[in-house]
Amino acid sequence: MQEENNLNKNFQEIFENIKNDVTKTQLEIMINANANLVNLYYRIGKTIFENSSWGNKFIDYLSMELKIAFPRQKGFSIRNLKYMKSFYMEYKDDNEFVQLVAQIPWKHNIILIQKIKDKNVRKWYIEKIIEEGWVESVLLYQLDTNLYQRQIKNIKHTNFDLTLKQNSDLANYIVKEPYVFDLIELTEDYKEKELENKMLERLKNVLLELGSGFSFVGNQYKITVGNQDFFIDLLFYHIKLKCYVAVELKAVEFVPEFGSKLGFYLTALDEKVRDENDNPSIGILLCKSKNNEIVDYTLKYINKPLGVSEYKIFNELPENLLKELPTEEDINLHLEIKEDGEEDE
Repeated sequence: MQEENNLNKNFQEIFENIKNDVTKTQLEIMINANANLVNLYYRIGKTIFENSSWGNKFIDYLSMELKIAFPRQKGFSIRNLKYMKSFYMEYKDDNEFVQLVAQIPWKHNIILIQKIKDKNVRKWYIEKIIEEGWVESVLLYQLDTNLYQRQIKNIKHTNFDLTLKQNSDLANYIVKEPYVFDLIELTEDYKEKELENKMLERLKNVLLELGSGFSFVGNQYKITVGNQDFFIDLLFYHIKLKCYVAVELKAVEFVPEFGSKLGFYLTALDEKVRDENDNPSIGILLCKSKNNEIVDYTLKYINKPLGVSEYKIFNELPENLLKELPTEEDINLHLEIKEDGEEDE
């Protein structure tokens, strides 16, 4: 019996090793296939650029002949061939950038060329796509809500530089100003509890907005101090920061007392919940509005790592996008980069 148990254990280990190897190889194949496709389109774009001119119908004839020659292969529509030409013209003097964009799907490239003119900003989005595995619908959502501006350009109001001995840059990086949530069913005069409930109903959207690395622990998370129960609105664990993240929701303007209360929660988390392998807990206070000077004064006297941001309700998220939002597991793990060679018509 012991021998059978050992066999089962050894078999499971062998199986897991093989499964991981297969998964890794599949991902490498997909990435290489995508890079080959994007580079092919770049070369075709170069040929089109060198041979097409206004009124000579070169693209029209090329599209027709390619469809005849490769009837089962998509991607040779007139529109897509024009995209190839634009793609080549955009990057013809920057081979290093071509190798970077070859790591993301074709449709992602076209969206970025159309919507982001600043190449530095475009590069930032490309790196996020590679890092977090955004599908097309998620990329559009992040562009529509101007993620770069909210995560990089806008001034953050935190005390992480003063209170964290390590990872302060990463902690600052995860904070947005403002946060944007799709909670369109909220009533006009909603309260914190209704806001929390709607966020739980749309947890996938909330996790997407918070960013990669957040894993949901629970809502109204109870901590007992001095025989009294206290409840944290939303509690997460951040995989990269290796710490608990307490999120408090306020459907009103910020007041200093909010910061003191969240600082108390963070102390309780550190004393009663986190273990020796966890970093100090951090807090994010989301308010309907805030006076930045009052926030900064408050953060100076709080010795726990805390960030304060406004949140906005995004009322224009299309229903089909909601259905395509990734699961919690998708957000916390890299998604496979898939070859995208479909016709864009």
